[in-house]
Amino acid sequence: MSPKDFSLFDAARRRQPWGALALVMLSGLAIMRNGVGFESGPPQPTAAARPVARPVAPPAVSTGVEPLPFAPASRIRIPAIRVAAPVMDVGLDQNGWIAAPPPQDANIAGWYQNGIAPGQRGTAVMVGHVDNMAGPAVFYGLGSLRKGQHVEVDRYDGRVAVFEIYGVEVYAKNDFPGVQVYADTGQPELRVITCGGGYSRAHGYDGNVVVYARLVRTR
Repeated sequence: MSPKDFSLFDAARRRQPWGALALVMLSGLAIMRNGVGFESGPPQPTAAARPVARPVAPPAVSTGVEPLPFAPASRIRIPAIRVAAPVMDVGLDQNGWIAAPPPQDANIAGWYQNGIAPGQRGTAVMVGHVDNMAGPAVFYGLGSLRKGQHVEVDRYDGRVAVFEIYGVEVYAKNDFPGVQVYADTGQPELRVITCGGGYSRAHGYDGNVVVYARLVRTR
């Protein structure tokens, strides 16, 4: 993709505000509805033990890192859980949820291409399966992440956006706080989302694990 292509995409982003899209998806995400539900289950954030999900406040102080221009994501790395996966573009499914990558490929993540690019000012969204019929998938360990750990996203312009985690929560799919999760804080932010919570063979996972992170470095 050429620099001209990036400019065209960036212009399209300005015509389609991310805030408007968030209002479409208040019903939540359903990126993995056919999990196999292993006996031990994927790790869950400590938030799973709370009866009511609490708001996640972004850091009060700006990192001072200059936002990057638009460029599609190509790869995601989360060293703490040994994730190193290619990224594909995804859109919305027929129900208005962010679509997931193909479930048969366990090691692939999706970037919501109609929103913000990782490193751009605003909130970018990455999704991936927690498992598939063969076993754990790319974001199986997402619920074990902790504040201060990093998520790195490679972009097709050759730049790398490095995000620091400041919150990890789990939300019921039927009560997903879309405005909070997708909100534009005025800073370059990232949300990484997979399935979590309880599991049943009839309905799959009943929640979503959401990682909140803010841009702290680029290279």
